[in-house]
Amino acid sequence: MFSSPAPYKNQHYAELKKHCIQTKTLFEDPEFPATNSSLFYSRPPPGVVQWKRPKDIHNSPHLFVEGISSHDLNQGVVGNCWFVAACSCLALKPHLWQKVIPDWKEQEWDSEHPEKYAGIFHFCFWIFGEWIDVVVDDRLPTINGELIYCHSKQNNEFWSALLEKAYAKLSGCYESLEGGNTGDAVVDFSGAVSEAIDLKKEEFYKDQTKQDTFFEDILKVWDRGGIISCSVRAEKHEIELKMGNGLVKGHAYSVTAVKKVRLGHGLLAFFKNETIPLIRMRNPWGKTEWNGAWSDSSEEWSKVGDTERGKLDITVEDDGEFWMSFSDWCKFFTDADICRLMNTSLISINKTWNEVVHFGSWTKHGDPLLNRCGGCANHKHTFLQNPQYLFDVTKESDEVLISLQQRDMKIHRRYGQGENLTIGFSILRVELNRKYRLHEILTQKCLHTSTYINARTVFMRSILPQGRYVVVPTTFHPGILGDYMLRLFTDVDSGCRELVKHKPAVKCWTPMVGYPQAVTHVYVQGAEIEQSADQDGKDPYVIISCEGQKVTSTVKKDTLTPEFETAAIFYRKKVRKPITVEVWSSRFGRDTFLGQVVLSGLPTDTSDPQRLQLKKSGLQMADDMPGNISLRIVTANQLTAI
Repeated sequence: MFSSPAPYKNQHYAELKKHCIQTKTLFEDPEFPATNSSLFYSRPPPGVVQWKRPKDIHNSPHLFVEGISSHDLNQGVVGNCWFVAACSCLALKPHLWQKVIPDWKEQEWDSEHPEKYAGIFHFCFWIFGEWIDVVVDDRLPTINGELIYCHSKQNNEFWSALLEKAYAKLSGCYESLEGGNTGDAVVDFSGAVSEAIDLKKEEFYKDQTKQDTFFEDILKVWDRGGIISCSVRAEKHEIELKMGNGLVKGHAYSVTAVKKVRLGHGLLAFFKNETIPLIRMRNPWGKTEWNGAWSDSSEEWSKVGDTERGKLDITVEDDGEFWMSFSDWCKFFTDADICRLMNTSLISINKTWNEVVHFGSWTKHGDPLLNRCGGCANHKHTFLQNPQYLFDVTKESDEVLISLQQRDMKIHRRYGQGENLTIGFSILRVELNRKYRLHEILTQKCLHTSTYINARTVFMRSILPQGRYVVVPTTFHPGILGDYMLRLFTDVDSGCRELVKHKPAVKCWTPMVGYPQAVTHVYVQGAEIEQSADQDGKDPYVIISCEGQKVTSTVKKDTLTPEFETAAIFYRKKVRKPITVEVWSSRFGRDTFLGQVVLSGLPTDTSDPQRLQLKKSGLQMADDMPGNISLRIVTANQLTAI
């Protein structure tokens, strides 16, 4: 994740600074000039704008004053509370802000060597899977001598204003920063994985068990260095409207702490071990706070001992930072962005993840086999024309995290094209031996479908049983073009890869060994096994065999009525050679044959579900064995039919 950043617009900070020092000039950025085009595209700021360098605003400018803090920041006149909230979150994580603000000691003003100052700064952002180094000059927009956008409480501290300028440059202009998403900015600062939670829809506050589980998830994310923000949904006429409880609608807040706070006083508190989940937030305005339970001066704090209160750093002043009970947070906020910093290190004492990243595009083509913009699963005839990515869950079950991100569209806002596409994805459980693209959904199950939303990122967590899967990223409507980045996280290597080929390739030796004449899909639903005196049928599994290939299911423990839900696909050179489905038992380290069925698998055979009597093998294959098996088999002459 922390690879060497690529220079944005091919501007190399070190070279540009060296040139400015040699020529004794202050840098002026030709790629983001001090003109109206860098400020706005439709709505100018409220006043006459003058671009000023920090030395013209204060006689002792600094990048940082007494370090960096989440309390440093205040919002400007543009509606960019989301960006300020993200900066507040960033300030809490030294290992992140030192990446975003590289060489920060070297970039700081040096009063002893003013000749080294060149009016140039650079910042790093994680943009669409790549770290980008963005250069800016230090000319900042002011009205009446005051900064009009994001700024620090200390009027001689400029890190936030310069960082915002670099981000505005990436977005085309300052106006493009109006109305963004805090989670997106946090991802751009860190490469984190963002999950949007609809608190209003989930109604955690109404279900204590559900709420407790959610808090443990949030606490785990926070303790592992994650970044959390939240907001209260608003209609257009309600933006930044203060409610009676002190919260502001349509306004982004940064979460600055998540804690289980011990209640009680003295030794009694220690032995009772009674706790309450609390969460602390900061308003980017630097004022206006929640006034309900657990607010700065509320009586609830009398339940907490002095030692515990001291640990929480409570300040009784209108500084924009406040505590709430987790239940109230779930109730009064409507949306949250949970950004996980995924640990992919090979050596770590903490939870690690295996990550696979794929970049792709939704593209249009007249040939259905080459079209890659088929829309969501509602469009059954074109859905499988989308890109497809295959992965395996090799453990008995595994937590799988999938993030689908499209390119940021803010830079296109000045052209009236800044809206995100409505995107999402589906996860299908497929045949255990599938290697080629899926063309028809027969018995393959769509286990999960993400939310479809016009957000930059769509995220989903799911627990998947052992098996093979295909994730299909799509736009909501077919025929929509765009680029995306798919990130998949599993506990162990998933072998995730894009399915590109439609069928087996023709090789130079194909004329000698033959080429498939048909494709067959076999799905074994389950079986009913009758216990007999001479064999124990518990712990059964199934083997599907065709032309020397075998697909084996997992063992179903302690059952005589197993649900195998196992599928296989075979590209068959000898269509007249039958397919065999065998049922075995794996009990006490010994495998026992329980019966089989032999299927002709011809294209003319029924494709309906069947329930068949188990038979013996070898010379006695016509004789019955106790039990039956439920399956479905479909064969097609066209290799791209399944």
